[in-house]
Amino acid sequence: MPRRIFVTGLGIITGIGNNLAETKDSLFHLRTGIGRIRYLNAGLNSDIPVSEVKCSFEECFQLAGIPVSEGYSRNALLGMIAAKEAYLDARIADLPGLRTGLISATTVGGMDRCELYFDDFLNNDSKNIYIDTYDCADSTEKIADMLGIRDYLTTISTACSSSANAIQLGARMILNGDLDRVVAGGTETLTKFHLFGFDALKILDKEISKPFDENRNGINLGEGAAYLVLESEESVKKSGKRILCELTGWGNACEAFHQTASSPDGIGAYLAMKKAVDLSGLDVADIDYINAHGTGTDNNDISEGRAIQKLFGTAIPPVSSTKPYTGHTTSAAGATEAIISILCLLEQVIWPNLNFSEPMKDLDFLPVKEIIRDKKINHVMSNSFGFGGNDTSLIFSRVEP
Repeated sequence: MPRRIFVTGLGIITGIGNNLAETKDSLFHLRTGIGRIRYLNAGLNSDIPVSEVKCSFEECFQLAGIPVSEGYSRNALLGMIAAKEAYLDARIADLPGLRTGLISATTVGGMDRCELYFDDFLNNDSKNIYIDTYDCADSTEKIADMLGIRDYLTTISTACSSSANAIQLGARMILNGDLDRVVAGGTETLTKFHLFGFDALKILDKEISKPFDENRNGINLGEGAAYLVLESEESVKKSGKRILCELTGWGNACEAFHQTASSPDGIGAYLAMKKAVDLSGLDVADIDYINAHGTGTDNNDISEGRAIQKLFGTAIPPVSSTKPYTGHTTSAAGATEAIISILCLLEQVIWPNLNFSEPMKDLDFLPVKEIIRDKKINHVMSNSFGFGGNDTSLIFSRVEP
C-alpha cells in the first residue's frame, strides 16, 4: 500500500463491559455477557438468551455524559459512549486542523424508540406519529455533534459486515487523501424487530451459542457499539501519538448467494479473506490468529470453515469466535470483534471459543478452547459476514514500540 493506516484509539461498550478496560477483564476471565433479557420488553420471547449492555436507557445518558432528554435512541447513546472513548483515547482534540471524518454503521437505527408507539399506532385513529430518531443516520449525526466532527460523516448499513465496512471505507478515504483521520465503527441496539426477525429465521439458540461445534444450534443476539480511530502516517507523525497497531489489509466480496444464507462452499468468505491478505502483502502463513465470524448457525460455520480451509490449507492458524462473549452485535460486530482482535496484539494472547465441546465432522480444524499465552502474535484477521453474502475481512498488524 502506498500509505500506512494506523489505529490510535479504541472505544467499546457491549454486554461484557461498558468500556475497553471492562471488556478486556471479561475476556481474560472468560466471562460471557449472555443471559436473560432484562431491559428489552420482548413479550413471549423474553426467555431467549441475549447479551444486553448492562445499563438502563436512563443510565446510558449518564455514561454518555448528557442529561436525560427526548430525541435520543438507545442506539445513538451506545454509539456516543463508545465513540467518545475512542476519540479521547486517540487525543484527537490535541491536534485540531486535520480533516476528520465519522463513518458509523447501524441497521436498526432508532427502532427501539419506534417500538414504544407500535400498539398506539395500531389501536388509535391518529397515524401522525413522527419519530425523528428512527432514521439510521440519526445516531451518526448525534455522535458527530458530540465529537464536533464536521469534515465528513456517513452511515453504513450492510447487515453484519456494516462496521467492518465502515473501517474499510475509512481506510480507503485516508489512502485516497480525502481525510487525515477517521472515527469508524458501529452501534446496534436490541429491538423486538431484531429478536422476532431472527427467531422467524429459526436461528436463535435457546442456550449460550457454541460456534464451530458439531451440535451448534444458532446465535445469541447482542447489542453494543465499538469504534476505532484510524489515522494516516502523516497525521501520526504530526502528533507523535501512541500507535496501537496498523490496519494492513482489508477485503470485501458480495457473493449474493442468498438473502440470508452464505454459500455452502464459502466463496464470498474466501474471496474477502484472500483480498485482505493480498492487499496486506503478507503470506497466509503470516496470519497468527483468525477471529471468525462464527455465529454458531449450521450454515455460517460450515461455510466459513470451508473458506478458511481453502485459503489456509493445512497450515490453519488458531481460530475462535468471540460471539459467545458478546453475543452477535450484528451491525456493530465488525468493529466489536476488530477491537477484540486488536487486544490479541496488544496483550499477546488469543481468546478461546467458549462452549466448544465436539468437533465438526465436516471440518479439519478445531477452534481454540483455552487462552493461548505462549505464541508470538504479529498479524490477526477479523471476519465479518453479512446477509446477502456481503463479506469483509480485516487484518491488523503489530507495530513494534
